[in-house]
Amino acid sequence: MMRHILCASLCAAALTLVFPPPLAQQAKPTAQFVDGTARSGLAAFTLVSGSPEKRYIIEAMAGGLCLLDYDGDGWLDIYFVNGGQTENFRAGKPSALKNALFHNRGDHTFRDVTAWAGVAGNGSWGYGCSVADFDNDGGPDLYVTNYGPNLLYRNLGDGRFEEVAAKAGVADSRWSAGSAWADYDGDGWPDLFVANYLALDPEKLPEPGSAGYGSMAGNTCTYRGVQVMCGPRGLPGAGDTLYHNNGNGTFEEVGRAAGVHDPQGSPGLGAVWCDLDDDRRPDLYVANDSTANFLYRNLGDGRFEETGFLSGVAVGANGQFQAGMGVACDDYDGDGQLDLYVTNFSEDVNSLYRNEGGMNFLDVTFRAGLGTPTLPFVGWGTFFFDLDNDGWLDLFVANGHVYPQMDKVPGNITYAERNQLFHNTGGGRFVELPAAALGGMPAVNRGAVWGDLDNDGAVDIVVTRLDAPPLMLWNQTPSRGNFLLLRLVGKRLSRQALGARVRVRTGTRWQVREVQSGASYLSGNDPRLHFGLGRSAKADEIEIRWPSGAKSLLRDVSGGQILTVEEPGAEPSPMPPKN
Repeated sequence: MMRHILCASLCAAALTLVFPPPLAQQAKPTAQFVDGTARSGLAAFTLVSGSPEKRYIIEAMAGGLCLLDYDGDGWLDIYFVNGGQTENFRAGKPSALKNALFHNRGDHTFRDVTAWAGVAGNGSWGYGCSVADFDNDGGPDLYVTNYGPNLLYRNLGDGRFEEVAAKAGVADSRWSAGSAWADYDGDGWPDLFVANYLALDPEKLPEPGSAGYGSMAGNTCTYRGVQVMCGPRGLPGAGDTLYHNNGNGTFEEVGRAAGVHDPQGSPGLGAVWCDLDDDRRPDLYVANDSTANFLYRNLGDGRFEETGFLSGVAVGANGQFQAGMGVACDDYDGDGQLDLYVTNFSEDVNSLYRNEGGMNFLDVTFRAGLGTPTLPFVGWGTFFFDLDNDGWLDLFVANGHVYPQMDKVPGNITYAERNQLFHNTGGGRFVELPAAALGGMPAVNRGAVWGDLDNDGAVDIVVTRLDAPPLMLWNQTPSRGNFLLLRLVGKRLSRQALGARVRVRTGTRWQVREVQSGASYLSGNDPRLHFGLGRSAKADEIEIRWPSGAKSLLRDVSGGQILTVEEPGAEPSPMPPKN
């Protein structure tokens, strides 16, 4: 069954053909994003995370946000997670800061509905969020990670949420960072993975320049000769968590049994589920800070095999540990296999791992043109997206240092940094676009998401910034191509259709996308799937492989529209009615 819920006008001629000419013949790529923060109303929210001096690592890591249509009106809303106050944290008192939910009015403005919705947080130091319909009732629910008990907001369907984390068994009280959802065992219920960062004692925060802490006894917390906050090296990790959804409103912690609990305590930050070997079972990639990253291959029996080193995605090209933070999983080169991108620390490069098949990856960072340009920056939120609808996935990276003290050190490294936008040339390479294309000034950027927030077929960007309002970037790129935006509704298993894989053909070229929940840096992107069609007026074929194994085939689908596609079959069973 297929129905149209919104149709936008066809776009102007594409920037490039879906089948690009040789690189030397391509027109110089253009892009333009306009800073609409002030007019949007989002400037009413400020992300606060400790003191401006950032004396402690807990103050430097916050910044997640999520996009969700919480009220089902067809417009994406925005949820921001706030940080905390150091003095309250050390004294064991709740923070006075609030998270914020902004309702999309559909006219490029947003209204703060936090109080009515009941999603302001619990006074813990907030870090990130992810979205999933964990109870299969058709309404997106919201998970929030904290230093302190995590939160699970169940969507009541009337614009309000009920906090049920403790009752559901997912109120982890460790320092949690990235979270991501997938139905890893195929029972129709979304399961939850949580990457935890450090086991930090609020009463024993190591001071900048101090010595003798953790496994780095005798070393001082300095960078380029300047005293800075301590960690993560030398501080103990917290281990990770996998919650299996029981289908009755509760979860069971199964991380150890599944083999994803991280017994060595690596500092986990970014996490993403995606089917990397195309066997219809979601695999899990975890970015760890200053230690090896994890790739957990789904064995199909409730267990996972950690293959990071064997697969070539655990460390950098030279075998070095990197400061993994943000993650993205998508098919950037159009070969039908999902690739991985990870953001890292300054004076290192972000890493692009090309999927070679068979769970083998090749580090192609420099070959793709993404090495040298990222070297000076500290990368955080990141994602692949098609900025000009030419049919090739481009790349965004949010940057910002962790040490305010860098502004006092001679050299080219500063605390506030500019974000980066890389245009995909279609030949396995990227070209960095001018900074002016992104609007906005350098800032201490953290979380970042993509989404079509004005439903015009052009993908917009939202970025969080430490100790500042967020950045709302409207996509006004000239000469965009045609597009399709797909919203999938599952009916045999989960309504959210997590893990569904979609292939879209224009001419002889296929594009592949997968429904995911949780990625970037502690954040969640548009739950819909966006396809640029270039100059094509239509998609010749759309193939959908649903999580249940069912398949849908659509032919000659007109572009320039947002399309809802329902899986054929019976309705999934929801949980009992809400109280």
